[in-house]
Amino acid sequence: MHSMEDKADSRESIPGEVDGARLLDDLVRVEVRLYAVVDARLRSAGGHGLGRLEVLRAVARVPSCRVADVAGQLGITVGAASKAVDRQVRDGLVERLPHPEDGRSSILELTTSGRAALDDLEPLLDRITAEVFAASGVEPAELQRLGRTLRDLRSSLAAL
Repeated sequence: MHSMEDKADSRESIPGEVDGARLLDDLVRVEVRLYAVVDARLRSAGGHGLGRLEVLRAVARVPSCRVADVAGQLGITVGAASKAVDRQVRDGLVERLPHPEDGRSSILELTTSGRAALDDLEPLLDRITAEVFAASGVEPAELQRLGRTLRDLRSSLAAL
């Protein structure tokens, strides 16, 4: 029996053209595996997962942050962002404050505990990702080039 990967590997590519389906598959599989590995190591070392860290970073990064801003920062739906923020509020890491100009909306701020968690988790994330990428065997220059390419791709896709 052949796996999807075997079928993708056996496809002939036209020189100079990109096999878009295979590239998409590779990107998704790498992202899923990378996220799982980093998340597990972060939980093991710091007690919080990558999803929690992403929300804390989004709230800290955006002045007068709203749930819609978290959604935009993370590329998720407003409903998913709202649930993620609710968990942070429940756990005392984020607080909802009344929006000064829009009574239907609230502003999100990190609590003292949320700021402390973020301050602990960010250097831990840096260490874990450095270890994971070093273990990949991919040269640092290649990883830097990949990072630039992915940022360019993300920017161009944002316009679609």
